[in-house]
Amino acid sequence: MSGPLVVLVGPMGVGKSTVGRLLAERLGVAYRDTDDDIVAAQGRTIAEIFVDEGEDAFRTVEKAAVHKALAEHDGVLALGGGAILDAGTRALLAGQRVAYLSMDVEEAVKRTGLNAARPLLAVNPRKQWRELMEARRHLYEEVATVVVATDGRTPEEVTQVALDALELKEA
Repeated sequence: MSGPLVVLVGPMGVGKSTVGRLLAERLGVAYRDTDDDIVAAQGRTIAEIFVDEGEDAFRTVEKAAVHKALAEHDGVLALGGGAILDAGTRALLAGQRVAYLSMDVEEAVKRTGLNAARPLLAVNPRKQWRELMEARRHLYEEVATVVVATDGRTPEEVTQVALDALELKEA
């Protein structure tokens, strides 16, 4: 299998970055986050891209960053929450080892505070988060090799459950 050892998908605030770093450390591989790639390449935050150019422009940049990372990276790769909206990205994820980190809305509120730095949740965050998840949950499930519930678990516990579910051995 070429590409990343593990790809993490899931909603914003679920802990993809934290769990991704822990997984990479425990597997002895590099960690990469496509959101970080976008910020580095664009020289501005994702929220700024949304505000300045809109969601469609961001999704175009995101698609290119995700496709590049899937082709280049062989460690643990975390994708932005909306990356799975693109059919081409979902096609590239077929055959990859993908862990969908899931959580319910109450956990999302606790973790993210559903704050203004999340451009898609600026107005009525709980309602918008639920609507985003209704639109995306089936896409996360479509690309997932395993689903790991994160509710009430520490990042270390989520990492262990993911390792076990993916049947990966630590380095």
